[in-house]
Amino acid sequence: MRCFLKEEKKYNKISADTDVFFRKNKGFTLIELLVVIAIIGMLSSVVLVSLSSARSKSRDAGRIASAKQLQTALELYYSENGHYPISTGGCGSTVPNTAWCNSVQSLSGGHWIHDNGVSSVLDPFLSAEPIDPKQGSSPNFLPLNGGTFYYFSSGYGGSGKWYMIIFGLENSHAIENIDGARSCPYTGYPDGRLFNYGNGTNNIVTLGAGCNY
Repeated sequence: MRCFLKEEKKYNKISADTDVFFRKNKGFTLIELLVVIAIIGMLSSVVLVSLSSARSKSRDAGRIASAKQLQTALELYYSENGHYPISTGGCGSTVPNTAWCNSVQSLSGGHWIHDNGVSSVLDPFLSAEPIDPKQGSSPNFLPLNGGTFYYFSSGYGGSGKWYMIIFGLENSHAIENIDGARSCPYTGYPDGRLFNYGNGTNNIVTLGAGCNY
């Protein structure tokens, strides 16, 4: 009988302890759940912002690399022909005006830079001219945050003796000082960020040869 009572007391104590455990651990309160959800939301926002920044920097790196390849092709063209492609002969574009070539309206078969109306002149040196990763169906001018590449070579110091390539970046980047690309310099801004269309802060870059102020 004593053994039975002892076992019963032991059982009752276990049951009581179990009840206390489940009462203490019955789940989150509404406030606790809201706090957790808020924390998850903030962390998600931080991750998305970081991911967006990484993607925009990756697009900028692609733009710069493509522009450098285009400059190399233009120098090879100049070496063989004695002039750079002259844009005023007809690129089929209207933006910013008909004297320019742009990567949207002038695009045909992967090429959009023309020489006096003749297309695909850079084909022996470059399989395709650069297309902006955010390019749409209409030219973006000014190319704030990218969207379109532009090419111009006419007049001034002699048609075909100089050129400029204009494109936009999504982040501030001193191209010439870091990447060795040939830019159109302006006093205080040797990297092409303050030449004609760039104001030094809008991330519009002008690369080229024979262009300077």
